[in-house]
Amino acid sequence: MTFDLKAVRNRFPSLDVKDNGQRRVYLDNPAGTQVPQSVADAIRETILFSNANLGGFFPTTRASGTVWEAAHQSMAEFLGAASSEEIVIGPNMTTLTYHLSRTIGRDWGVGDDVVVTRMDHEGNVGPWMQIAQDRGAAVRFVPFSTESWQVEPDALKAALNPGKTKLVALSYASNLTGSINRLKELTALAKEAGALVYVDAVQFAPHGFVDVGQIGCDFLACSAYKFFGPHLGIVWGRREVLDSLVPYKLRCSTEDLPGRLETGTPQIELLAGLTACIDHFATLVPGEGSKRERIRQGFEASLRHEQPLALQLIEGLQAIDGLTVHGITDASRMAERVPTVSFTMDSISPASLAELLAGEGIFVWSGHNYAWEVVHQLGIPADQGVVRVGMANYNSAEEIASTIEAITRNIALLRQEGGWRR
Repeated sequence: MTFDLKAVRNRFPSLDVKDNGQRRVYLDNPAGTQVPQSVADAIRETILFSNANLGGFFPTTRASGTVWEAAHQSMAEFLGAASSEEIVIGPNMTTLTYHLSRTIGRDWGVGDDVVVTRMDHEGNVGPWMQIAQDRGAAVRFVPFSTESWQVEPDALKAALNPGKTKLVALSYASNLTGSINRLKELTALAKEAGALVYVDAVQFAPHGFVDVGQIGCDFLACSAYKFFGPHLGIVWGRREVLDSLVPYKLRCSTEDLPGRLETGTPQIELLAGLTACIDHFATLVPGEGSKRERIRQGFEASLRHEQPLALQLIEGLQAIDGLTVHGITDASRMAERVPTVSFTMDSISPASLAELLAGEGIFVWSGHNYAWEVVHQLGIPADQGVVRVGMANYNSAEEIASTIEAITRNIALLRQEGGWRR
């Protein structure tokens, strides 16, 4: 299957936007991607013509109900869930994780513990630390290896306390280093110890085909706005685990799944955009079979396009003296990372470089990017952080080449000026 980059780019109106005649290069994708026209159209049509709450008898409320059901079913197909009732949708991954952490941790107490890793986004660390503190449970940290750039099974095993570890929070892929964990192996170790497993797949889901059944975890979270959709968070939960939870909810709200875990009025128009987003994945390349199979084929084609871009960027950055890429750089291991690449430079502020690149229409991020534990393990000052460049499948090799040139030139300029500008 050939990945037609031009056809894909034509779906995204924002890729044609210019600022005073200067084109934009969107490499800020780890924090949120652009959206195709189909997603914007679905949101517009729904909020204009089907704008009503759920549960009534008139046409707009019935239409809203159809939108709600379609979004849950689409996400079930996207993640490989057994049922749409296993899909919980809310404002964002962090909000959902806070909500679920309170529900999951209701019965934790002194003598129990929760395991978190130093590879995770703070959204999969802070909520678990805080509920453990509230309940008197202990928190155990697992470092990642700076040789493999992954959480090693032996390190996780050493942190587990069979019968006492209530939950293990794991990252599918780091939002700073881009490294992908050997998640199935880590999950198996946690399950052997009797723990629930909560996976943050926010950074992985835009770049890899997720199969919750194969992973063996109990919960998996992702964010639609990281994979060309609207600002929504999604958590898949294993049905038998969801059934066992006693959620914090309004007394008069439904007892059915997933409604009893979704507080308040849903964002109906964004749910329409979510379904359109999944349809976008299913039509990335000409495919056959079920919707899920076509999604898988789309990811395969995307990866064949994205992985060479990641290697192109990494090799270009490594040619710059005094620059350190934090993550996997081995060309033979590109399949073990997503195309999120972070780096630091000797005596140069990441924000200074990011600002200069923004002036040239190249959008990148600087700072810790909520990878709070990652920067601390690596000894990177949290108030400075890294420069983070992240590709999506609509980026081109030409954009990466021009970005490497701009980074090289602006680093030289900053060094001539004495380095730190901020």
